[in-house]
Amino acid sequence: MIKENLKLTEEWDKTFLKSDKVDHRKVTFVNRYGITLAADMYSPKNVSGKLTAIAVCGPFGAVKEQCSGLYAQAMAERGFLTVAFDPSFTGESGGNVRYMASPDINTEDFMAAVDFLSLCEKVDPDRIGIIGICGWGGMALNTAALDTRVKATAVMTMYDMTRVNAKGYFDSEDSEEARYNKRAIMCAQRIADLKNGEYKLGGGVIDPLPEDAPYFVKDYYDYYKTERGYHPRSLNSNGGWNVVGCESFINQPILQYSNEIRSAVLIVHGDKAHSCYFGRDAYANMVKDSKYTSNKELLIIPGASHTDLYDGGKTGAIPFDKIESFMKENMK
Repeated sequence: MIKENLKLTEEWDKTFLKSDKVDHRKVTFVNRYGITLAADMYSPKNVSGKLTAIAVCGPFGAVKEQCSGLYAQAMAERGFLTVAFDPSFTGESGGNVRYMASPDINTEDFMAAVDFLSLCEKVDPDRIGIIGICGWGGMALNTAALDTRVKATAVMTMYDMTRVNAKGYFDSEDSEEARYNKRAIMCAQRIADLKNGEYKLGGGVIDPLPEDAPYFVKDYYDYYKTERGYHPRSLNSNGGWNVVGCESFINQPILQYSNEIRSAVLIVHGDKAHSCYFGRDAYANMVKDSKYTSNKELLIIPGASHTDLYDGGKTGAIPFDKIESFMKENMK
């Protein structure tokens, strides 16, 4: 297990203000595919003893300098030791081919973060939780189904990335013909990329914003393309994933065994979010025919859009008090 020597930015370059209530430092760890991941560690000041820990990641295409770092810092202010990490092939993390995604590797990224926290001298290894945001909400739920060390999971404004790739938004492309066409386009792009000697980017959030853009596109633009959330390493703020970056998602449901999750899960969504159906359906599938429903919760935030749960929006929509109490109650 050899760590790659990553180039890490030492100056504060987050989209949120630095807190004087926590200590911050950069850390790295290796997943089981040999990819070195970069993370920001936040720890509460002047606290002794073994701490409860949380690993945070998301949204899909974002970096740790955006809302995952905001969540990590806020939870550290509440007494948790936290890490916000960049997934494989993204941000400051390793992976020789950039801007790729994998249901397996990205689930492993979360598990590698749990590995790292389990061996951290400041952490109680029996009290580790995870927070996943947007597409990484689905990855967090998938991790909870696989990793028995995770005691509590908070899933924020989630996407199921396999569902949206296989079926389209609102399941509008849920047909064999539509999936075949997607596969054909991806296969043709593979050949074009090989001929060109580089991977074509699919494009991040559209810019400039068309006047007739759907509401959820405007919502994304307001976060990723403005001072509110823009970051130069964020895929969503810039050139986006490779066109073939999410190819394998078309064939793979990631939440097949979510109703076997024994640990605690909190799913949070805004009722104005275009993506709310992902959270509602994920919760329903998680508790259906399950023997482990007493520690599962669905929380719908009135008036909140998808990106309001990235940074709170204009109304402070992120329910940090609820996340704190949920984590503490289920990681005693």
